[in-house]
Amino acid sequence: MPSGSPEPDCRQTLMPDADDDLRVLFHRLNNALGVILAHAELLHAKAPDDQNRARAAHVVESALDAMTTVREIRQRVPETEEAGALPADSLKAL
Repeated sequence: MPSGSPEPDCRQTLMPDADDDLRVLFHRLNNALGVILAHAELLHAKAPDDQNRARAAHVVESALDAMTTVREIRQRVPETEEAGALPADSLKAL
């Protein structure tokens, strides 16, 4: 680049897309976990014996735990200061 031209701040350029990407990933992950949860609940309800019911209950519990983990991660993702720009200190934590 010529010495007089300003360099774009990559964080400000890339972060709006990264923020949107995170939202999409959280949404997709929650959708997938919802499908797993629904199928596990159905298996639990229709299980022919205690052993299969226990297995399905374990999958239900694990899916619920995973959904809780997704929610906790989403809450820990720093809010943006400006439209899409993360604070510099937050980037170090990531």
